Amino acid sequence: MVTILRRVADPGDTHRGLVDVAMVEPVPNHQAIEDLMLIMPHIEAAGVLVHLSITRGRIIILLVTPKESISAEKALELFYAHPRIKVVEIAKGFNSNTALFRYARDKGNKRGDMYEIAVFKEMVAKSGEDLFFTISIPQEAVVIPESIDGIRSDPFHANRRP
Repeated sequence: MVTILRRVADPGDTHRGLVDVAMVEPVPNHQAIEDLMLIMPHIEAAGVLVHLSITRGRIIILLVTPKESISAEKALELFYAHPRIKVVEIAKGFNSNTALFRYARDKGNKRGDMYEIAVFKEMVAKSGEDLFFTISIPQEAVVIPESIDGIRSDPFHANRRP
């Protein structure tokens, strides 16, 4: 089960006109499920998409059934070990998408770009045999690193750096 709370537009796209609104899309939709099924057809999934009047990324709430039982603690260990995942703590001020934007700017990233997906530590939990967790994805987090990976994997561009 996937629930996405996503920005309604990119920064500067105020012509979209959605202000102070949460707009839902019918199930299935390309953002929550159809795109996922293209790249991971072996996963059975359902999902909900809600557009919010924000421009800084999206928050995704997942309830997953792992192939093997896994504790929340073990899941957190795996999240910490992944180079493109940043485990953040609400208790340390990471309670919003804008806190992540501010963190990236404080790191010296001029536009506030953050190339990691954030996992909220306090929102990783077990629900029966399922694992429940919440992530925040800045809009740059997926597109830019995956584009760089794609360029690097192309033999024609193998010796070039982006």
